[in-house]
Amino acid sequence: MEPTDTQVRAATEGDLAALTELYNHYVRETAITFDTEPFTPEQRLPWLRSHPEDGPHRLLVAQRAETGEILGYATSSAFRPKAAYATSVEVSVYLSPTAGGRGIGTLLYEELFKALATEDVHRAYAGIAQPNEASTRLHARFGFRPIGTYEEVGRKFGRYWDVAWHQKDL
Repeated sequence: MEPTDTQVRAATEGDLAALTELYNHYVRETAITFDTEPFTPEQRLPWLRSHPEDGPHRLLVAQRAETGEILGYATSSAFRPKAAYATSVEVSVYLSPTAGGRGIGTLLYEELFKALATEDVHRAYAGIAQPNEASTRLHARFGFRPIGTYEEVGRKFGRYWDVAWHQKDL
């Protein structure tokens, strides 16, 4: 499958079950997220609703054009809750386990940053649990630069993990 076989659009509530299933893969199988318990779609509904179709906090999905299968998603979310942080966002990409290495993450970020270019957003940040070379390469491709590492900041699967922080000027 090529990225040209993929459509990117704003997520809808109809995507909730597929998005929850995709995210739960990373909860159960990886240290990419520090959530430790899988979610139900009902538990994830407030998260989905916190990403409207416009504004600085977006949730975009990539779907296979022919079947509608969700291949991944990208988000821009509030960086921190205090008002002075409003022009900063934290971004992330999650791909279906079968969609990696096909340009889907690149396609999602292209659309996300195109949308953010019309918003009052100054900087984007990404926290990448280490090691994760694929995510580090993706973020570098979009102009993110490393700004520091929180060492042993999260504990999952009986060990501590570092998170490298990256920044992109918008």
